[in-house]
Amino acid sequence: MTAPPTLPTPPSRDEPELPLHTPSAASLTAAALIALIAWLAFAAQTDITIDRLAARGYGVFDALERMSSYLTNLTVLLCAISFTCIALRPPTPIGRFFRAPTVVTAIVVYMVFVGLAYNFLLRHLWTPHGYRSLVNESLHTVLPALCALYWLLFVPRFHLTIRRSLLWLVYPLAYIAATMLRGSLSDFYPYPFIDVLELGYERVLINELALIGAFIGLMVLFIAINHRRPQRTREASIATQHARQDVTQDVGR
Repeated sequence: MTAPPTLPTPPSRDEPELPLHTPSAASLTAAALIALIAWLAFAAQTDITIDRLAARGYGVFDALERMSSYLTNLTVLLCAISFTCIALRPPTPIGRFFRAPTVVTAIVVYMVFVGLAYNFLLRHLWTPHGYRSLVNESLHTVLPALCALYWLLFVPRFHLTIRRSLLWLVYPLAYIAATMLRGSLSDFYPYPFIDVLELGYERVLINELALIGAFIGLMVLFIAINHRRPQRTREASIATQHARQDVTQDVGR
């Protein structure tokens, strides 16, 4: 008998998975639509980035490295993976992880934060046209709005501890740390408000603290909404029963 496989900071198995075990056609369709838009937008952005850097003499791997510098691209990739897991319901530890309500909520918060940050801080810096405009709006407006709407309509109320909510900060903090390290080595900073070469470390630190504060505020808003929503008792009990059966089956393998 072997122990069930684990993932870093996994969600509780008593927590219902998404979609619930009696999912509506609407929830599956909405998740599939969001996943499709996310994959298409990510692929289109990859194509645009490769073409743009190829014109400057850079290779494909340089373009992929540049793409990974942007929070939007990383977050949309997470969104695509998570909503694909919701729509297809793969019976794997990774699949269960990415459709757990706490994980889905964290990714939705990341997406909404990306959308708000772009529209308030970056939209005025450039005006894309045509195909690029469509991709840009898909990444920064359409997907954040659809993710938030899906969360409001289909994600059930769930129990959230302070420790687990604080884990939501790992992703943005790790991104900031990695971006500062990469920037110190390459002199490339993807966003003007964290450009150390232009602003200096003191001003960049102030900006980063302000962004983290805004992100925490958004977290608190989602947590408050979750806390005030009614519990879907019947659906949650069914989901919990199935989740416990999954644990028993995994342990017996």
